[in-house]
Amino acid sequence: MMDKIRILWADDEIDMLKAHVIFLEQKGYQVVATNNGNEALELLRNEPFDIIFLDENMPGLTGLETLAEIKNLKPAIPVVMITKSEEESIMEDAIGGNISDYLIKPVKPNQILLTLKKNLEQRELVSQKTTLAYQQAFREIGMEISTSLDYHGWMELYRRIVNWELRLQQTREEGMLEVVRMQKEEANNVFARYYEDNYLLWLKGKTSEKPVLSHTLLKEKLFPLLEKEPQLFLIVIDNLRFDQWKTIQVVIEELFRVEKEEMYLSILPTTTQFARNALFAGLMPSEIEKKYPNWWINEWDEGTKNQYEEHLFGELLKRFGKNIRFSFNKILNLNVGNRLLDHLPNLLINPLNVIVYNFVDTLSHARTDMEIIRELANDEAAYRSLTLSWFEHSPLKDILRFLAEKRVAVVITTDHGSIRVNNAVKVIGDRETNVNLRFKAGKNLNFNKKECYHIKNPEEIFLPRQNVTTSYIFTRGNDFFAYPNNFNYYSNFYRNTFQHGGISLEEILVPFIFLKAK
Repeated sequence: MMDKIRILWADDEIDMLKAHVIFLEQKGYQVVATNNGNEALELLRNEPFDIIFLDENMPGLTGLETLAEIKNLKPAIPVVMITKSEEESIMEDAIGGNISDYLIKPVKPNQILLTLKKNLEQRELVSQKTTLAYQQAFREIGMEISTSLDYHGWMELYRRIVNWELRLQQTREEGMLEVVRMQKEEANNVFARYYEDNYLLWLKGKTSEKPVLSHTLLKEKLFPLLEKEPQLFLIVIDNLRFDQWKTIQVVIEELFRVEKEEMYLSILPTTTQFARNALFAGLMPSEIEKKYPNWWINEWDEGTKNQYEEHLFGELLKRFGKNIRFSFNKILNLNVGNRLLDHLPNLLINPLNVIVYNFVDTLSHARTDMEIIRELANDEAAYRSLTLSWFEHSPLKDILRFLAEKRVAVVITTDHGSIRVNNAVKVIGDRETNVNLRFKAGKNLNFNKKECYHIKNPEEIFLPRQNVTTSYIFTRGNDFFAYPNNFNYYSNFYRNTFQHGGISLEEILVPFIFLKAK
């Protein structure tokens, strides 16, 4: 049986509040009453309390003076200030003293009860209601997964799943969070089949309706905005999942209104080399290789794979008659970000400015390689929390604040997402096979055809090939590739790491956000 909630009530007219005390005791609360601030502090030093009701206008030690001492003694305990005065200055002093609620005398018993529930039982009440609501939505989502959704339907379904995941995360109900994870896994399995059934049709234009993909994103989504906005910043945050966007959205909305929140579909492989080059070139990888051979570095070649994005983007603008001045900046570390922040006023002469921000992708790789990052981001919720913490203290937030002050429109998007993997599947390849855990490109690949998406002819999906026997294979859902040699070691080492390159809702369905300053 749970202990009773203990209330400390300090009021110089406490005898007149006897009826209120009896009312609360009948509701199951335990009330300890005193008529002065000094005694309240002494009680607080020696006894545990869950919440404090504090009269603002007490003789001797005033309510505000008592409040200051309470926060020194027990800074986390909620304090409800009660006063006869409605003067704004007193309210400001109390709120500045970090109170949890504010009531004006005469208070009614139900007001006090509401305050208690809001400050002490809100999480439990929200948890109960959220859990019940998801239980009701669970069947609806399950039925939608089993229907023949188009890409619009998959976007909406994924949005709903992310919404429930974020809401249930706040309740800390691990049982329900596990149910959401299982339902998302089921959705990923069905989505992978849908994507594989339609991907070639989209690329070859054999269907009347197709989604926006990496190589058509800027033409379809950015160029129309350039016609309307005198100035625009395009910020591409590498490897930003939709749930991570929803996590930082709350902070961004302090500065901007979200005019559009859309998704587009990443091409395969869902990696920076392929998806981001395609995004800036407006071309598929094999088309880039043929048209600009000096600007394309293959998976099996040495060298930085994304060093020519600015050149590719400039050519894209020319092809579509966008004769405008633009800047292109890549932020790879804190110092570069701070330098760009200092340089921002000089960029305002350009109609278009592009910023590529690499932190989230770096975080994903660091979580694989560094034990301390694994511990800091040991699950999905912690991974999102780490992303939010980075953003709140990053030059990117300062950049957005500057742009909001200058009333510059902003687009935030990404090249692909990532997924937390936990199931290793075996593959055999030669020494020239690439090292990515979510897709493999090579000759004479040996694998279980049921466990992955196999593209025997890379030209079908506009991917380069090293020789005539090169093929590609992609993992689905939360699978990852591991070689039979030391299979158990690598399976355990990479399990629960965040990877990208394959087919999943988290990797494929990624955000495109249009922001206007408030």
